[in-house]
Amino acid sequence: MAEIVLTEQNFEAEVLNAAQPVLVDFWATWCGPCRMLAPVLEELAAEYEGRVTVGKVNVDEQPALAAQFGIQSIPTVMLFKDGKMVDMLVGFRPKAQWEQLLETL
Repeated sequence: MAEIVLTEQNFEAEVLNAAQPVLVDFWATWCGPCRMLAPVLEELAAEYEGRVTVGKVNVDEQPALAAQFGIQSIPTVMLFKDGKMVDMLVGFRPKAQWEQLLETL
């Protein structure tokens, strides 16, 4: 499954009302660490298909969402479960750290 593009219009339906956990990546095209993280999250989206959804919020295109969640540094990845943010990691992390986070679910 490909990552989903999250906007103000679909965030509630795709994240807050989601049946399964959602990793939300707040990123921007000009951000080097964001570009490094992108293939890791793509792999996780494929490996955890059916168990975890991976969504992306472009902070330049969705500034209201970035402000709503207090994003000050990117990449910031938030893990939502049952409509609530349960964990957050800021900056690039190796794939093993993301897998460890997801396995706690």
